[in-house]
Formats: sequence, C-alpha cells, structure tokens
Amino acid sequence: MVRPPTGGGGRRSPAQRLKTAKARTAASQAWLERQLNDPYVAEAKARGYRSRAAFKLIELDARLGLIRRGAKVIDLGCAPGGWLQVLAEQGAGRIVGVDLLPVDPVPAATTVQADFLATGVGERLIGLLGGAPDLVISDMAPNTTGHRQTDHLRIMALIEAAAGFAVGALAPGGAFLAKAFQGGETAPVIAALKRDFNAVRTLKPKASRAESSEVYLAALGYKAR
Repeated sequence: MVRPPTGGGGRRSPAQRLKTAKARTAASQAWLERQLNDPYVAEAKARGYRSRAAFKLIELDARLGLIRRGAKVIDLGCAPGGWLQVLAEQGAGRIVGVDLLPVDPVPAATTVQADFLATGVGERLIGLLGGAPDLVISDMAPNTTGHRQTDHLRIMALIEAAAGFAVGALAPGGAFLAKAFQGGETAPVIAALKRDFNAVRTLKPKASRAESSEVYLAALGYKAR
C-alpha cells in the first residue's frame, strides 16, 4: 500500500528561505518558500508523483476504502495527473480522466482534454470507460476572480455538476469524492447526496494545507434507482 510522508520521525529540518526576492511579489515569495518547506512536496518529487495532491487521495482512500482493485474510475479535473497515478498504483482496473488542460500520459489511464461541463463529454467518458464507473472523483476548482460571490457561484456549480454526473453514472454501490470548501454553503449538495447514497462524510486530509479552506465530500454506497 502507498503511504503518505511520516514527517521524518518527528524531526523537522530548519525552514528554508529564498536568498533573493528580486522581481517577485510578496505572494509569490511566500508561495515559493511554502513549497520549499512542505514535506509533501518533497515526498511527491521523491516518489515521482506529479503533485502533492496525490497524498490527499492516498489518505482518503486509506480511511474510506474508495479504490477497489479492478474498479472503473472517472477522474474529473485530472491535471496534472497525480490522482491518476494513485488510482493506477492502487489497482483500479480502468481509469478515465478529463481536464481543460493537457495531461502527460499515465500508464493504465485514458485522458481527455475537454470541458467536463460541455454537452456530450460525460457520455464520452463513460464510453471510454466501457460502462458505469464504480468511483467518480473530482479535484476540480475554478479559477478565482477575487469577487467572493462570483467565486462562490463557480465553486458550487462545479460541485453540483460533478455530483449530478456521479448520480447519473455510477454503478450500484459506487462512491463519489469531490473537493469542496469550508463556508461554501455545501448543505444543499450534501442533502441531495444523502438521498442517493448510504453515507456522506466531510473530511480534511492532513495533506491539505492547514490554511486552506478546502475539504472533501465523500458519498458512499450509491443507491441505484
């Protein structure tokens, strides 16, 4: 089983700071320093993962048993491919991912560069998968505008679209996992998921940065209609 970083046995190396900040904004300087001092970033590079987000899925799968060996899985918002890598390592049988951005090939996975919300894309994903998925996962997040109400509407639109797709596509007993945000008024989505799944949970994996408002909604045991 793939395991997340252990934190170096309780010892932490001194925080690194960039030697120069020329031509960088304060925000980009802070981001670069955070990357340098993030154990998940270092471990992702060491293991060949394309992003630290791989450890979020690893932890959530360990807690919930999402990825069954031989399962059919659809990954919404799959770039740069870190979750695709984990799915393949954990033994998923058929994997299809979609993203607006191009994704370098991942062994055992098929990727589509397209807008998930565009007409016909969902059907195309199911066709490539060869049938109903056992698991639908979504790490999608919209580009932020800085306008709170607009960003909230975009976030909720993506979550609702991903949930609606999962409910219409999943095989009986299937599961759905999606990124959400604290304070994002997800109660209506959770209430809708509870009607179609046996259990719905909200979790924040350790690999999710403490200062981030992101959480994950996990819906288990799809009640096929």
